[in-house]
Amino acid sequence: MRTVAQQLDECLKVSEQLDRFDVGLGDSSGTILAEDIRSTVDVPPAPLASTDGYAVRADDTFGATSSPVTLPVTEDVRVVSPDRIAHLGGTAVRVASGARIPSGADAVVPIAQTDGGAVQVQIRQRVAPGENVRGQGEDFEAGDVVLKAGTRLSSRHIALLAAAGRALVPVHPAPRVVVLSIGDELVEPGAALGVGRVYDANSHALAIAARNAGAVAYRVGAVSDDKNELRDALQDQLLRADVIITTGGLSYGGGDTVKEVLQPLGDVRFDAVAMGPGSQMGVGRLGLGTESATIFCLPGNPVAAMVYFEVFVRPCLRKMAGYRHLTPRSIRARAARGFVSEPGRQEYIRCNVYGNPGSGYDFEAVGEVDKLLLANMAKSNGLAIIPPAVELVAPGDEFECMILNG
Repeated sequence: MRTVAQQLDECLKVSEQLDRFDVGLGDSSGTILAEDIRSTVDVPPAPLASTDGYAVRADDTFGATSSPVTLPVTEDVRVVSPDRIAHLGGTAVRVASGARIPSGADAVVPIAQTDGGAVQVQIRQRVAPGENVRGQGEDFEAGDVVLKAGTRLSSRHIALLAAAGRALVPVHPAPRVVVLSIGDELVEPGAALGVGRVYDANSHALAIAARNAGAVAYRVGAVSDDKNELRDALQDQLLRADVIITTGGLSYGGGDTVKEVLQPLGDVRFDAVAMGPGSQMGVGRLGLGTESATIFCLPGNPVAAMVYFEVFVRPCLRKMAGYRHLTPRSIRARAARGFVSEPGRQEYIRCNVYGNPGSGYDFEAVGEVDKLLLANMAKSNGLAIIPPAVELVAPGDEFECMILNG
């Protein structure tokens, strides 16, 4: 029987980071940068007005605060004006916000501090050199590293990349994940239930969890226990999958065909894991060459499947996508009430974590800890991690709690 740490290590070994790939700006959101990005241009490209007003030499506005200064207006410069004109001392040039400052001018008087004149302007407020001017390269210069490798791209990063002149971005693509549930008893929600049938909750839950982890997820739904159907379903997915997640079909009793079907298709290892909930899990590679994928075989119980995903699969998907921090966020919290934990295995107790950094955090187990109820899982926001050596949890005992985010 493997420990949780040993099983996670095995999962990470078969989950290699995906190769870098150049994508367009519009397709890069949510991906991880594969290398440092340098700007191709200065931003701003020249000294620009940061407000509508009049470009002047700051010295020409001396005394304007106490007694207005009148200057002739020689030009009207707009954002799209092609050339940067020369400024003459003792004059003003009307400029739009974002327009280039005439060479020789060193400040802009906001239009609100003038009479708005077109031929001559009365200035009522003194300005200092550099006031209301964005200097060339003030944001960043050509050749500057504007984003570091490992950054997860969002709208603010894409704005920066676009301003830096980057049309293509080198990223680690999001892993493509195919999720399928195994079992003749499974029915799609909304359909009529026959005797011995249950609705397929796992494929829906795991597909959403994979998307939340940064993957592109495809839900196949329920697949029959029939060996030929299962084999065909798995092989069909190799063309579009970096990762295949199966759930169910791992019982030791008869009628479970996962191990038998997978044996000739790849190198998949099945081990019992010393954790609760759950018992055993399969992990390995399916297929050969370009038509191959990492495969995770999770338990069929919905609560166990979701816990196994958080503990083992989410870190692997994050590694493949290029994330630096792989494991879910956790918080040290005190038990609000006592309960019994099964010794010899690491327990993941469904719980609610609450509190604040000042006074600390507490957690309360949701429902009876030995029952794997979906209703209790849905009410939880965390998993309290109880080490194998602990049999009795007393109020106030402190443990690490994994926070559930998706």
